[in-house]
Amino acid sequence: MIVVGGLRLDEPSVDLAVAVALISSLKDTPIREDTVVFGEIGLAGELRSVNRVELRIAEAARLGFSRCIIPYHNLKGLAHTQEIEVIGAKNIRDAYTAAT
Repeated sequence: MIVVGGLRLDEPSVDLAVAVALISSLKDTPIREDTVVFGEIGLAGELRSVNRVELRIAEAARLGFSRCIIPYHNLKGLAHTQEIEVIGAKNIRDAYTAAT
């Protein structure tokens, strides 16, 4: 995927972050700065599970984020974490609502 400015992104889990950023820009509503977002988007706007979710969440917490929005299906089997709030979203709309 190539996004505005020519940045090439090969990681499918960046789909949701790009979509939420674009919606935020379109609506002129900022995303909370303590929030990190990742997930793969399907053709119907549903969010698909991503790999290494616990490692990604741990890294987000280490970087100082206090909220993490992930695909809802990744919540199954996820170890409870005290240092960061994890929010599951089923589609793009859920993720954007949680991020603002």
